Amino acid sequence: MTEGRASFPIEPWALTETGLDHASLGVNESVFALANGHIGMRGSFEEGEPVVVPGTYLNGFFEERPLPYAEAGYGFPEQGQTVVNVTDGKLIRLLVGDTPLDLDYGEVVEHRRTLDLRRGVLRRRTEWRSPNGREVVVTSTRLVSLRRRSIAAIEYTVECTDGRGDLYIALQSDLLANEPTDSATESEDPRAAAALARPLVSEMAVGRGRRAVLVHRTKRSRLRMAAGMDHVVDVPDSAEEDVEAGQDLARFTLAARLPQGSAVKVVKYLAYGWSSRRSAAALRDQVEGALATAKLAGFERLLREQKEVLDEHWAHADVEIEGDDELQQAVRVGIFHVLQAGLRAERQPIPAKGLTGPGYDGHTFWDTETYVLPVLTYTAPDAARDALRWRHSTLELARARARELGRRGAAFPWRTIRGEETSGYWPAGTAAFHINADIADAVVRYHHATLDEEFDRDHGAELLIETARLWASLGHFDAEDGFRIDGVTGPDEYTAVVDNNVYTNLMAQRNMVEAVAAARRQPDVAGRLDVSDEELETWTRAAKTMRVPWDPRLGVHMQSEGFTHHEEWDFAGTPEEDYPLLLHYPYYELYRRQVVKQADLVMALHLRGDAFTQEEKAADFAYYEARTVRDSSLSAAQQAVVAAETGHVGLAYDYWAEATLTDLHNLHGNSGHGLHIASMAGGWTVAVAGFGGMRDHEGHLLFSPRLPGPVTRLRFRVRYQGRCLLVTVLPTTATYRLVEGEPLDVHHHGRRITVDEEETEVPIPALGEVEPVRQPPGLAPRRRARG
Repeated sequence: MTEGRASFPIEPWALTETGLDHASLGVNESVFALANGHIGMRGSFEEGEPVVVPGTYLNGFFEERPLPYAEAGYGFPEQGQTVVNVTDGKLIRLLVGDTPLDLDYGEVVEHRRTLDLRRGVLRRRTEWRSPNGREVVVTSTRLVSLRRRSIAAIEYTVECTDGRGDLYIALQSDLLANEPTDSATESEDPRAAAALARPLVSEMAVGRGRRAVLVHRTKRSRLRMAAGMDHVVDVPDSAEEDVEAGQDLARFTLAARLPQGSAVKVVKYLAYGWSSRRSAAALRDQVEGALATAKLAGFERLLREQKEVLDEHWAHADVEIEGDDELQQAVRVGIFHVLQAGLRAERQPIPAKGLTGPGYDGHTFWDTETYVLPVLTYTAPDAARDALRWRHSTLELARARARELGRRGAAFPWRTIRGEETSGYWPAGTAAFHINADIADAVVRYHHATLDEEFDRDHGAELLIETARLWASLGHFDAEDGFRIDGVTGPDEYTAVVDNNVYTNLMAQRNMVEAVAAARRQPDVAGRLDVSDEELETWTRAAKTMRVPWDPRLGVHMQSEGFTHHEEWDFAGTPEEDYPLLLHYPYYELYRRQVVKQADLVMALHLRGDAFTQEEKAADFAYYEARTVRDSSLSAAQQAVVAAETGHVGLAYDYWAEATLTDLHNLHGNSGHGLHIASMAGGWTVAVAGFGGMRDHEGHLLFSPRLPGPVTRLRFRVRYQGRCLLVTVLPTTATYRLVEGEPLDVHHHGRRITVDEEETEVPIPALGEVEPVRQPPGLAPRRRARG
């Protein structure tokens, strides 16, 4: 699939498509996706054509497929998991006279779609002229309810506008299962393609009145799902109705006569549910009940509820930027999509693409805990808690995986949907054990930010203890080097299966320290898990003696043991078209050279900044900046945060734009298969942790704000321990004020201040001169700062 770059007018609270651009169709389907964490609907047209990936997804609903290996090995997972495009309820096909409305045919006189970030709806207006000259105006408003987890709805209106007398139209409102998509046919493994081509088996089809329900199950994973629709119709004249339900298609048909200047309006209510245990009849009853209550509430109430949820969220999550309207729009789009990805997930994972497309097979990775949950922790903490409760629900699978690998504790999967490891490539999969410390880091951050005692007792402490046990059994004590963790892969997948990756070791260090604290804080949990004093002593000793490689000759940390002694990559001799490198060079060449796919040690400078001096941060950032190629969308946001901290404010500003505009500008050429939710989160992260300088080490909020030149004012909110803190940053001063809650002590550029409901204004220290840093040739940030 060839994907173009979308182009959107700059608006503070919306994203608008004007005209129909086929080159950006797939990207816009992703960008205009609506979701609530349970249901995801791509922004494809109601009429079904033109379309790239139609896509409707239920979080956690997947099909299994075999994982192929040229040579099998011990511990290799045998089954993959792939998100399923479930029954599509977005479809409302329109016949104008005897001509189907298809934006590829006839004439599109005017077309406009808008994603409204404050109301949580996708609005569309299309004026279309058929080949025989009849004209209609189609308007629609689509929502996936943020309050009612199982509900979506579409208001669809057709108006006769051509002045040529009565017009006969037919609307066909469908539920369509096993819809053809390109994700099944793109697989290189024919067994996987066969498993995904028609993954749903019909179990029940019911249609009566204006309502229909289809129930299906998957062939291999044996999951069951139901989709239901019901309608409210407003017609100006005579009409005929019919409903039918078959194995893979249920259809409500409305034929109507439209006198000149009149309109027909249909409100389509949709409900979805799935289960691994419940019967087909039970799921049918579930969605029928949800439909009944949504229909009783009415479309206008669903709209009001949507706005109420978003008003509450923006009051605690908005980031205001003056001086760069494009970034203002992009950061809000990112915050909106992060909320959609996790708000109603409710003990299901947050996939790397959210529910916006089939990319990465719908898997969740470390992106969730490291990029997405920090945003949710400080803006929508209940959603962060639910994501961590999902991790906890997979703990038995993680324990089993650890036993399979000959380790203690829990080894969480590198990529998964249900909790089993599904990565078929060991060096960039299972060997990336840092995901376990990433989960622990998210647990600690959530606990410090919320003081949620119930979560700590029932979920958090156990996650910290079992991941600490993994590290204690994965590493070993060395008489010369202290505690070593060998044979692992850090975030940089171009340097795999290494010893003492600094990011991994420092994150594991914090994991073990916090596990000791949790065991002492929750003695009943520690007792239930048979945590011994000897274990606590081992974790404490391992943390104190953790190996952190240092190169005294260069005065920098080694990303992993011996990294700075590897041969340098020939950046000057690498043509631009050879990026990303993994698609053009063998891993053998990458693994043995100083080339970094994405921020690795630099990420440690951010998340474990308490382990480095400012001088070390400056030297490390300069060294690795010159060797990082950003072949991952995960990199720019982390580089921006550390660039800001080390005084490279202009560079941080450029990376902020690259991270935030990754999908809106389709910078990696693959946004048509779903948004990069971690990059969407990166817009908030760079604003708050980069230019706000916020750190949360050891349960204390620290701020070191500093603005880039083009930005004249930055304002953001942080939810912390039952409070809402409002921070306003100007070029020379910062102001702190509590919007909600009791007074709070924070640090501003090292100075302790107490914040209450009155504004506290403090000066921002002048920035001293810093030595410039360089990137590999041709790899400066992809969108330079505006003057």
